[in-house]
Amino acid sequence: MQGRIDWKYALSLELDDPGIDASVLSEFRQRLVRGGVEQQLLDKLLARAQERGWIEAGGAQRTDSTHVEAALRRLHRLELIGETLRAALNSLAVLVPEWLSVLLSPDWFERYSCRVEDYRFPQDKQERHQMMLRFGTDGHRLLSAIYADPTGPDWLGQVPAVEGSPQVWIQQFYLDAEQRLHLREQAQGQPPSGGRIGSPYELEARFSRKRQTEWVGYKVHLTEICEAHQPHLITHVETTRATTADSKLTQSIHQALQDKELCPQEHLVDTAYIDAPLSIDTQQVYNIELLGPVLPDSSWQARTPQGLDITHFEIDWTQQQARCPPGHLSSTWELERDQRGQQRVKIRFPAQVCQACPLKAQCTRSQKNGRSLSVRPQAQHLALQQARDTQQSEEFKQRYAARAGIEGTLSQAVSFGLRRCRYKGIAKTHLQHVITATAINVVRLINWLHEQPFAQTRTSHFAQLANTP
Repeated sequence: MQGRIDWKYALSLELDDPGIDASVLSEFRQRLVRGGVEQQLLDKLLARAQERGWIEAGGAQRTDSTHVEAALRRLHRLELIGETLRAALNSLAVLVPEWLSVLLSPDWFERYSCRVEDYRFPQDKQERHQMMLRFGTDGHRLLSAIYADPTGPDWLGQVPAVEGSPQVWIQQFYLDAEQRLHLREQAQGQPPSGGRIGSPYELEARFSRKRQTEWVGYKVHLTEICEAHQPHLITHVETTRATTADSKLTQSIHQALQDKELCPQEHLVDTAYIDAPLSIDTQQVYNIELLGPVLPDSSWQARTPQGLDITHFEIDWTQQQARCPPGHLSSTWELERDQRGQQRVKIRFPAQVCQACPLKAQCTRSQKNGRSLSVRPQAQHLALQQARDTQQSEEFKQRYAARAGIEGTLSQAVSFGLRRCRYKGIAKTHLQHVITATAINVVRLINWLHEQPFAQTRTSHFAQLANTP
């Protein structure tokens, strides 16, 4: 580790401080860098299939993701703090026993000699709070010695069991102006559950939730060919943290397919992978049609039968004005950015006109202001409206039906152990996923060369009676 840091200053920082990643956390972590060797396992098989003419660019491919459970035991807050400190002490006791012995207090042996899960934690909330502060104080003393004591070895912060401790302590504790240690709650900037480290033994896994499914770990994205005349080989595998939005992967998947000269003509995805800017960029940059349902208009006007949603307004992009159904013109047109940093156009109508309008109940619920519209820039807005109209057609539904086959691929991959990590860290987890996808491709190539037909969706014997004449 290069140089020393002011450990007390690090604990005093707010977690949303814009400089914390560069000035503190980046010094605590050495990120794993993928060399790309694991991806070659899959790419070489795909290249050989291309040489033989078994697969080719163009046509249709489909993508979906599933959750991956990390190789860890989920810990509650008290267990996490105690086990993080205990893991660091165990490693240091092997590497620098003399240095650690000088630092230790006699009562540490009683507290940290056994696994934290074997503790008999107090049931009283205040007592548990005090135990966490005791762990926190001991950990603060240890980390201060590691990072601020000039007499200690410079490499102590690089010990794997120590590496994640500063992040856990910054997420869980803070120092006030009097240098007193406190538990960091939400009001003091504690990150949401998806941003916290959940185990000292697996620093990159994160908590996430999708509908009724909760897990700590990662997500894996599989892309496969879905042409009837080609084997349904998996063309790309991407492993991400559990909190990474699917839409963040769309462009990287397309770039990877372009690098392999396997770009599809149409890419079938679900709503999570698609939005208006991505649809435009994908068509312009990669010449790929991104086929999938976009999110519907969620405004109350769109969900009300007689409501006046955005489709009832005429937008003049040249004059930067909008006209409402009764014929009134907007008063302001402003550019802004939403919470995700995407550009929006905010259009407002005069309050006196809207409040006196006979269609007010169908248009706005504001008792003081006029109707306001928030729309994307022109190209994105028009693409979004066209997509919403198109996805209602029977033609779209028939084309999009092919995406359902990716569920069978995920099911097959799960049977190969895809959903449970055998290793720790995102790099090794990705290697596991690439090997799994390669094995599936080998199985599918063998079946295809032996002219075995694609498996059909399973139907129960009882359900088959419905088709019996």
